[in-house]
Amino acid sequence: MVLIALIAVRQVTDDYEIIVTDDGSTDYTGQVLHELALRYPELKILHHRENRGYGAALRSGFSAATKEWLFYTDGDAQYNPLELGVLVDALHDGIDFVNGYKISRSDPLIRKIIGRLYHYFVSITFGIHLRDVDCDFRLVRRKILDEINLESQSGAICVELVKKIQDLGYVFAQVPVHHYFRQYGKSQFFNWPRLFRVLRRLIELYWKLVIRKEHLKTRNS
Repeated sequence: MVLIALIAVRQVTDDYEIIVTDDGSTDYTGQVLHELALRYPELKILHHRENRGYGAALRSGFSAATKEWLFYTDGDAQYNPLELGVLVDALHDGIDFVNGYKISRSDPLIRKIIGRLYHYFVSITFGIHLRDVDCDFRLVRRKILDEINLESQSGAICVELVKKIQDLGYVFAQVPVHHYFRQYGKSQFFNWPRLFRVLRRLIELYWKLVIRKEHLKTRNS
């Protein structure tokens, strides 16, 4: 995926960096990434000694980013980084955030059902106006990430991210992207204990973002 990402970014810019967060992997991922970083100086590797969760991995990557625009996606090959150009093409005047949405979800039926129910639940509950809340194929102005304070450690960070940016009045564009069957690893989201923890986090976010609107009070203070 790293090499494909290199090809993808070189097609749209010559000013780039690639950041990979190794979230406590227990195999040879860390060594492989280290060898790649020796060959490609544009590559930054962030290592978590222990698994901290999807949200923590994203937050580490966001904090390390230095360029004007930030693109992120997962490393399990469910999205094709070469479609980055589709996001870039949507950057018309005034666009601050480009969100991909899956043309068709390539997952087992039960995951498709849970994913769709999850999407409708968070969209209605949080008032999010996107076709696909959990499509992790996004392009955003980095300065926006400096303005918001992300707290989630789990997959609920996607809801927190989109809700906070939407409520601050930034302009979204949405583009279709392909979704592929997982080639590497195992999903950490679709298991009942983790779903329960995500639900608990969503309840906390609902209280903070919808009821108390803490993120807006902080901006206006």
